[in-house]
Amino acid sequence: MSNEKIRQDVLTYMESHATHPVSYDDLGRDLRYKGKGLGALWTEIELMIKDGLLVKTRFNTLGLPRAMGLVTGRLQVTQKGYGFVVPLEKTEEGDLFIPAMHLSGAMNEDLVIARVSDHGYGGRREGKVIRILERAHERFVGTFTRSGDFGFVTPDNRHIGQDIYVRRKDFLNARNGDKVVVKITVWPNGRQKAEGTITEILGKKGDVGIDIISIIKDKDLPLDFPKEVKEAAQLVPQVIPKKDLKGRLDRRKWPIITVDGVDSKDLDDAIYAEKRGEDYFLGVYIADVSHYVRPRGELDREAYARGTSVYLVDRVLPMLPPLLSNGICSLNEGEERLTMSCEMVISGKTGKVLSYDIAPSVIASRHRMNYPDVAKILTDRDTALREKYSDIVPMLETMEELCTILHKKRVRRGAIEFEIPEVKVILDEKKRPIDVHLRHRTIAEMMIEEFMLAANETVAAHMTKHHYPFIYRVHDVPDEDRMQSLSKIMAQFGTVLKIEGKMRPKVLQMALRKVKGKPEEGMISTLALRSMKQAVYQTENVGHFGLAAKDYTHFTSPIRRYPDLLVHRLLKEQRTGQKLSKKEKENLNDKLSLMASHASTRERLAIEAERETDELKMTEYMLPYVGQEFDGTISGVTSFGMFVQLENGIEGLVHISSLLDDYYRYDEEHFALVGEHGGKSYRLGSPVRIKVFHVSVEERKIDFILPEFETFVTARKETVPSDKKRTPKKQTVKKGGRNKLASQTQKRGGTRQKGSQHGKNKRQNHRRK
Repeated sequence: MSNEKIRQDVLTYMESHATHPVSYDDLGRDLRYKGKGLGALWTEIELMIKDGLLVKTRFNTLGLPRAMGLVTGRLQVTQKGYGFVVPLEKTEEGDLFIPAMHLSGAMNEDLVIARVSDHGYGGRREGKVIRILERAHERFVGTFTRSGDFGFVTPDNRHIGQDIYVRRKDFLNARNGDKVVVKITVWPNGRQKAEGTITEILGKKGDVGIDIISIIKDKDLPLDFPKEVKEAAQLVPQVIPKKDLKGRLDRRKWPIITVDGVDSKDLDDAIYAEKRGEDYFLGVYIADVSHYVRPRGELDREAYARGTSVYLVDRVLPMLPPLLSNGICSLNEGEERLTMSCEMVISGKTGKVLSYDIAPSVIASRHRMNYPDVAKILTDRDTALREKYSDIVPMLETMEELCTILHKKRVRRGAIEFEIPEVKVILDEKKRPIDVHLRHRTIAEMMIEEFMLAANETVAAHMTKHHYPFIYRVHDVPDEDRMQSLSKIMAQFGTVLKIEGKMRPKVLQMALRKVKGKPEEGMISTLALRSMKQAVYQTENVGHFGLAAKDYTHFTSPIRRYPDLLVHRLLKEQRTGQKLSKKEKENLNDKLSLMASHASTRERLAIEAERETDELKMTEYMLPYVGQEFDGTISGVTSFGMFVQLENGIEGLVHISSLLDDYYRYDEEHFALVGEHGGKSYRLGSPVRIKVFHVSVEERKIDFILPEFETFVTARKETVPSDKKRTPKKQTVKKGGRNKLASQTQKRGGTRQKGSQHGKNKRQNHRRK
């Protein structure tokens, strides 16, 4: 019997006995588990207690947390010291407020159990943490300060809310102002502060590159590969032996190409297309990483632990060592490479896959193409490039036709498209930001995206048809309350989003279409995306809401995503035709569930690190612009102010206290700040002109004010290190013109440290899915 089945049996039983705690004996007897099954039951119950799904009382009985007036969830601590418990199971009551005095030593992101209090202020539910089930972090990055025979580390993460005490014997020769990694040795308990030992000195605060290193260490991401992993990579042959070609489709003479970012080195997908009568043949060829990375080996263990490659603003932290990711696994031009292929015949009328073949193959990429060149060939009809690649131009034009057909098919079934341009930060050789601009997708990116989606859906449908244990990429239906909030916002712009029971993708798609091309399109698209659930990996196939797809998985990026590697292995196992017993299926499904959950966690961590490094450099970029004015759009309205997004995608806060011509109140119904006496309002989506008031790189915070109030406040500017100072030219704005920063949103200038954008375009697209 699977662990998931045992867990469901226990929860169902506890729900039916929710009026009182139950004993272990009653639970075992009533569920009728015997022998090994009974042992598995007790093991699973202990895990459920650890996960907070059950509570064990001091009298050795079991109860459901909510039936006992308890809430289990992740603690989110604010910078002001208080926190909220976000329940594991969504309830109508929502998050539980925890005053600072009742955190009981719990720290940000810890898994906790809190008791709900009956005397919350103003009728608000609040509680007290009574048990810490799991510590989220044991290491923190911060700045060391010495005070005699002791010292303390102030964490960079301001949500930690407390310094960590360090005894002299644990200094590791750290000096004042050093950026360090500290490991907790004594956890806080409400009466006693946290204690720790310094495990690593990163450098001096303000050193070049120390800011990014600090984020990497704070997220506990690996900067290098262990010795044994490097040695295992060196044992992988860089030339394909003839015996490895046996049983593979031979596509070496086909004009197969790769299309990636200009700087990409880990090329894991290649494509080929041709017209066949009224239909199309599409071949998608993916690096056969599973041939080289075998289960339970050093390479596999490291890849599983990392879960994904991480694309930071200035570097890539790869999932696999470069000898594989950039070498034998990468589909480099003119090199023979082993692949897993998904070859499809697609209807020219409907875009439906008429037939397919999924099989191991071997290719030799004809050309290493990049997105800008393909766009110039197809959109700009660039003569020089069309002549240079004359052997594949007809195929590229066929691909463009097929892309349009596949896109129309997805639109017909209700797939939701978010036209949200990527904010791209350009760094110089010293990792200083020199430009920030919005990057829009071209036909080249759209073409690759459509082909990868087609292959992913085909593979998922194949495994569903054969009822084989599998890992799906799922995107569940959005919560109704979030859709209600989105509906209210869209109504402010005259767009109707009908909420009638379970949301259907087509309904949301049609509503978003109505704002296409309007000034509010970008903002509405962003809010809609935030209103939806995050896509995750799991073994239960609930479909993909955003894509309006019944079956979906990740098959196309095994060099940089561990789930894709697993999918390749499962495909190969299924192709052998070996039948699994019911018990074998249950065991494999349990194993895959754990791996899918781990992969989802690692993906979220990677996204956080990527976002934080981007925000860091965007904040740093704005330092020289303190005191200057720009045009923007109100992108968010809260009780404490309004967020304004500039034309290059950078966002800052206009605090409500800086609006000095009236007392403003937050009109939640109309998403606006409204003056109580003058009636002036600042509404979501409205254009506004701002002045950059204050920039704090350390806090990653940008403050704006409205120019009309500048006589009442004095602009403050964080000290800029001498090697980072940039003096912008004097801004002059002609009538109908733009200032320098606004104009930069339309240009490409600057250079980024080599390798910093490896695969980032694909990463952005895939993570939307």
